Amino acid sequence: MRKGTSVRDRFLPADEEGFDSLAELALDLRWSWNHAADALWKQLDPDLWERTHHPWVVLQTVSRGQIRRVSADPSFRKKVDALVRSRRQGAGAPAWFQKGHPRAPLTCVAYFSMEFMLSEALPIYSGGLGNVAGDQLKAASDLGVPVVGVGLLYQQGYFRQVIGRDGSQQAFFPYNDPGQLPITPLREPNGEWLRLKLDLPGDPVWLRAWQVQVGRVKLYLLDSNDPANFPAHRGITGELYGGGPELRLKQEMVLGIGGWRLLAALGLRPEVCHLNEGHAAFAVLERAAIFMEETGQSFQVALAATRAGNLFTTHTAVDAGFDRFTPALVEQYLGEYAQKRLGIAPSDLLSLGRRNPNDASEPFNMAYLAVRGSGRVNGVSRLHGRVSRRLFRSLFPRWPEEEVPVGSVTNGIHVPSWDSASADDLWTEACGKERWRGTTEALEHEIRRLSDAALWRFRSEARRSLIDDARKRLSQQLAASGASSEEMDDAKHLFDPTTLTLGFARRFTAYKRPNLLLHDPARLLSLLNHPQRPAQIIIAGKAHPADQAGQDLIRAWTRFIRDLGARARVIFLADDDMLLTERLVQGVDVWINTPRRPWEASGTSGMKVLVNGGLNLSELDGWWAEAYTPEVGWALGDGREHGDDPAWDAAEAAALYDLLEREVIPAFYTRDEQGIPPAWIARMRESMARLTPRFSANRAVREYTEQYYLPAAAAYRQRAANGGAVGRQIVQWRQMLEKKWESLRFGEVKIKTDGGYPLFQVQIDLAGLDPTAVRVELYADGVDGAPPERLEMRRIRRRSGAAGGSVYRASVPATRPASDYTPRVIPRGPGVAVPLEASSILWQR
Repeated sequence: MRKGTSVRDRFLPADEEGFDSLAELALDLRWSWNHAADALWKQLDPDLWERTHHPWVVLQTVSRGQIRRVSADPSFRKKVDALVRSRRQGAGAPAWFQKGHPRAPLTCVAYFSMEFMLSEALPIYSGGLGNVAGDQLKAASDLGVPVVGVGLLYQQGYFRQVIGRDGSQQAFFPYNDPGQLPITPLREPNGEWLRLKLDLPGDPVWLRAWQVQVGRVKLYLLDSNDPANFPAHRGITGELYGGGPELRLKQEMVLGIGGWRLLAALGLRPEVCHLNEGHAAFAVLERAAIFMEETGQSFQVALAATRAGNLFTTHTAVDAGFDRFTPALVEQYLGEYAQKRLGIAPSDLLSLGRRNPNDASEPFNMAYLAVRGSGRVNGVSRLHGRVSRRLFRSLFPRWPEEEVPVGSVTNGIHVPSWDSASADDLWTEACGKERWRGTTEALEHEIRRLSDAALWRFRSEARRSLIDDARKRLSQQLAASGASSEEMDDAKHLFDPTTLTLGFARRFTAYKRPNLLLHDPARLLSLLNHPQRPAQIIIAGKAHPADQAGQDLIRAWTRFIRDLGARARVIFLADDDMLLTERLVQGVDVWINTPRRPWEASGTSGMKVLVNGGLNLSELDGWWAEAYTPEVGWALGDGREHGDDPAWDAAEAAALYDLLEREVIPAFYTRDEQGIPPAWIARMRESMARLTPRFSANRAVREYTEQYYLPAAAAYRQRAANGGAVGRQIVQWRQMLEKKWESLRFGEVKIKTDGGYPLFQVQIDLAGLDPTAVRVELYADGVDGAPPERLEMRRIRRRSGAAGGSVYRASVPATRPASDYTPRVIPRGPGVAVPLEASSILWQR
């Protein structure tokens, strides 16, 4: 197996004693959530550490003399040695997965994502999707789940934001210098850089491979900025979410096809391929192609065998959000791949990404390819699971929406990455240091034992720390925009650390409704400037450079601050990044979120305030739709969809003002004789205790492991055994179904009463199908939110005088009318996911 480059190959002063140990610590992004080494980096260069919180940059920037002087201190060396020893021991120690699943069929999960948010030191992320990917890798490390990540190394990453004095957003794209990033090149055994070739029309593209250490987990990144490449190809990984459809298609080919080839080159054989959104769906094709090479099977058999080990997680809440490409573009870039690599016609490849496989004009949908190439599909909250079933229903014609095969695993956040130092101390005192490394069921009880005084002191200190940081940031921001010295000095005194502090930091785009609070500026200003019960707001967020409407929303806030006298009560902090988000979620009292339901698939920003004692005031969408009760926060909306109706937006804005005025603000300022707000602390305690463990990445990764990864690994191993024999049987079974299904017919249906229960007797002509290849059942819609009823009918005899005829019987409960039930026939095969892999269905009526 190849390995990462030695630290001595990374432009380092290798002759300095102990340097390799420091580099080992700096190149493991475990430091982004385990802060035991922070004092070391601060000791090397306090100012640089304060500005960057980037150990690798500190280590490469400080002089050799400084390293030599600091390393001469025996206590410093002792601390370094202890940290290295702890890191190595921890990497090999049994964790939750090894202890709970010692004989599991799972040895490797390949986790593909277009972006990963691990640290500001590695800016290859944009927002929510990367947040989920990064936090799940970190939680997998904590729990010992055998995951490797696969992504892209962008030369520019996502843009950096500057807000002009007129409120206009300016976008800058700093270069990601690999030498300054905590990554190492992957090398062949002979020392040569591991490079992969991907054929594109014209010239091939060479992909360079990199490794990122994330605790126990490795993240592999590919980039196309190889000097051997044609100039246009060098820019394929130039920018995250930049360019047009052609560039996006090439990026997704690099991620999916190149990513799976990289795993093969490294000698990794994952049982499970986890697609974090449809961008990486081409990985299912390359996985099948490699299986074909190894077994000599056809593409159809290879896909049937390998898809059992593929999991597709969709994060998209609207159909327009799926990546689509024109048939001509797909054929241009993948036509030869289909013919030579997969042994199928380009039209057959295109059919995998279409609702109607026979419609030559229909665009190629990456989400449809992911569905058709996976053995399991899930959304990222309960509500989003329902939304996704509606979005994918067209792939399963005549099936009830409730039975569209999309489950859900609600997202969670990696708590140690987002808690403040004081929050960590508080939770450690109550629950112990190892609380996020195993099951979390006991945490709710333990955190409740903290006193009201301790919780209020913790919250007050967090707010004060946030305001200190916000003042510094605003002063620097004003200096960069050319403000006067008086304005910069005033910024250092804005806000009151004893005042209720609200936070809103989201992407500025229409469906997030970042300006719902601005619907009535005069009313908002009166709330903020109440003489006895004031409030203050910190706003942050970026609009995509091509989203002019989103940028206009930013201008509206800056005008409100500048022109309507809100400067003392509202701050807009530019360049929302991971470090700024950390500060906000650790310090605000209330996190406000106002998306247009159901467009927020999950949302994670509000989860981050939980561990830090913040409360949520949010639309009943995404995760909050399942988290909210009156004891833990406040909710907007009626739990239904209203589209982009301006009247509904106005009604919700009024409701938001009412909540703030009548409930949120009074609860904060109503104090007891010790100056503590008892109703506020009660909500705070319930929110921390009930929701923090429940909406953690610890819970989410354990859920993925036990409900998806382990079953998928077992299913893949079964199908792949003996050269894909089971996969071949499934293809033959499906071909038999397709050949005979249209000839299935219902005959006479009789309903009589037997012992007080309605008894159905149904005649069916199976058209020569083996009765074991189908399931005959009675179906009734669910009542009052309950799931549908599905009662299997028992085959009692062949129908006399009719070839292929059979009689089935079943009784139903007397609590519902017999007319609620409809006989139907669906496929049944051993280990086959129906309707995901076989969507035929026949209804009696």
